[in-house]
Amino acid sequence: MTVKLGKSTIEDLIKLQEISIETFNDTFKDQNSPDNMKTYLEKAFNTLQLEKELSNPNSEFYFIYYDDETAGYLKVNVNEAQSEAMGDDSLEIERIYIRNNYQGKGLGKHLINKAMERAVAQNKKSIWLGVWEKNDNAIGFYKKIGFIQTGAHSFYMGD
Repeated sequence: MTVKLGKSTIEDLIKLQEISIETFNDTFKDQNSPDNMKTYLEKAFNTLQLEKELSNPNSEFYFIYYDDETAGYLKVNVNEAQSEAMGDDSLEIERIYIRNNYQGKGLGKHLINKAMERAVAQNKKSIWLGVWEKNDNAIGFYKKIGFIQTGAHSFYMGD
């Protein structure tokens, strides 16, 4: 088994879109109506939105490859790209998206390590993320590696 990471560029937009839609849908479809899912996916992961995110100098994307197959990706944000105002000393892990058939293979740890590496390189003092309260697998993973809950916010999807 070989695991590699590579920085994503604007040329990776379609692959990024495919993985985003696939992983978000797999994770949240059972808790949402098909209409709400469709509306959200079209808004959050359309090509113009992803192009804007990929072009933002305060956001970085990294694909993770498992035996040369694209298994998922990491998105980190700093400064004003953070989804909440957490200050210039913070780095946000906005997305760790791993395709279903690659979960449980330790890839999340590789992506967390990459986020930590980027935080150190940019002299950030804290790393934060948001996770859905019912995503027990993700919450368990984050707790296991030392994240603690410090707050909560509402996330609305459709009606």
